[in-house]
Amino acid sequence: MSQPVNLNKFRKTKARADNSTRAEANTVKFGRNKAEKQAQESQVKAEAHRLDQHKRNP
Repeated sequence: MSQPVNLNKFRKTKARADNSTRAEANTVKFGRNKAEKQAQESQVKAEAHRLDQHKRNP
């Protein structure tokens, strides 16, 4: 006869595995490291500054 299985433990283990695979997929899809985020932010600020310089003052 086989050993009894704790269904709650099995369910939670399966949920953790599903969550980790989903997290890995989201990291690939959306993830950027801190340096990339800062580089993009500085680029956006530089573009906004350049546009502000071209505005005409009344």
